[in-house]
Amino acid sequence: MFRVFDVHTHTYPEKIAEKACVNLGHFYNFDVLGKGTYADLESQAEANGVGGYLLFSVATNAHQVPKVNDSIAALAEYSRSRGFTTFGYAGMHQDYPDFEGEIARCKSLGLRGVKIHPDIQGVNIDDPRLLPLYEILQAEHMPLYLHMGDNRPEYQFSSADKLVRVLEMFPELVVVAAHLGGYKAWDFSVPLLAGRKNVWYDTSSALWAMTPETADGIIAKLGVENVMFGTDYPVVNTKEELERFFRLTLTDNEREDILWNNAMRFFGVDA
Repeated sequence: MFRVFDVHTHTYPEKIAEKACVNLGHFYNFDVLGKGTYADLESQAEANGVGGYLLFSVATNAHQVPKVNDSIAALAEYSRSRGFTTFGYAGMHQDYPDFEGEIARCKSLGLRGVKIHPDIQGVNIDDPRLLPLYEILQAEHMPLYLHMGDNRPEYQFSSADKLVRVLEMFPELVVVAAHLGGYKAWDFSVPLLAGRKNVWYDTSSALWAMTPETADGIIAKLGVENVMFGTDYPVVNTKEELERFFRLTLTDNEREDILWNNAMRFFGVDA
């Protein structure tokens, strides 16, 4: 039996979860399979041997930032009280007026890093407005978690070349490049990102969009030691995503690392 940590999950308050899932599906033109609530996430976790997860949300405007972060911190604490190994990442918006103050507050709330979704927020990864945030994160040793990639020409906010420019400006910044480095843009992103210092990856919203053989090749190029399992809940259900993962040609040790050990090492927890 493999221990499982889901490093990429989104949940919404009960009263808006259904609408949020519909809107997410419209944005990406796919069906969102989960309900989008923490209760549903936990139910799927218990049914599939998931022992913990990373929770985050997206701040679509500057005014949402404190509320989003309070909510994630409270939910992560609640999840831990339920017996899960759970962490939370703050949301941040490019127009928020006080990065330094909010990061300090988020650290006091127990949040471990910052998640940005450039495409939904309408901001390039290397936008000058975000550079002061990256400087703070680098100094505070807090990771930056990024949605990466898209093959639609109108959504190139999170293309890998923009991340490369940020990595060159902030060489000690730790980054998680979600979706194996670039959602539906792997031919472009993987050659640019593979082998770069301080860059980690997750498997979310990738395995369903490629063959197991393609996934095997990408993971080998990025490095098994830097890849973590993620579902992108509520986009997919945990059971089906684990089934996709176990179709990959990996050793048991590699499966253990991607499903659990790498995440524990990333978060600094005894695996």
